[in-house]
Amino acid sequence: MSDMNALGNANIKDVNSKGFASFAFPEAKSSKTGVSVRYAPCKDKAWYVLRIKYGQSQVVADAMIEDDTYVYLAKVWKDIRNKETGKKQRKLLPFMNLLFVYVTEQEAEQYVKHSEVSKYTTYYYNHFVTDENGYNPPLVVDSREMEPLVRATAVLDEHVMEVDLKTCHFVSDELVRVTHGTFEGITGRVARIARQKRVVIYIKGLQSGLTTAYIPPYFLEKVENDKL
Repeated sequence: MSDMNALGNANIKDVNSKGFASFAFPEAKSSKTGVSVRYAPCKDKAWYVLRIKYGQSQVVADAMIEDDTYVYLAKVWKDIRNKETGKKQRKLLPFMNLLFVYVTEQEAEQYVKHSEVSKYTTYYYNHFVTDENGYNPPLVVDSREMEPLVRATAVLDEHVMEVDLKTCHFVSDELVRVTHGTFEGITGRVARIARQKRVVIYIKGLQSGLTTAYIPPYFLEKVENDKL
């Protein structure tokens, strides 16, 4: 697969470091300005999860890229039924209509409430946590959780699926890492999906996860949480 296929997903390519900050994202540029930015870890920034109005994800992503903001638009293939013909069409669509944005708390607030894209953008709230006032805070994701999601979706494999975590039949609670193939390096839990054993990638606070394609058992190794 060529790097061009992933242009809709990421606006970064960093080949000089290792780990998530060095993960070689396909280079992508704003379709409007050609601007691309480099992800760099910053103690004042975090990965905010934003819910985007249907059909506006790329518009919002481009607008943020123009501001030199790092974004990641995870996409998966889905079968959508045409209302007129009744036939199913396969389309590449944003995962849960979400956009992952690496910003400060103030920048996130600006985008959600005081910018040109505010009409399309809201926070995705963490319904598993409450703050001191009893409210659910915006969901924030750490880089360790982001890496498997990025690795799984950047390849645009047609077998990567969005799945409701409540319906997953996990084989065990053990965490595994893929050691070979397209999904090498991805960590998650094994579940039986579409009659196949696949690795499920999930982010705490999201109701849905992502599955890889079928992974042979000999391409998997058990991993301890503290060795991620």
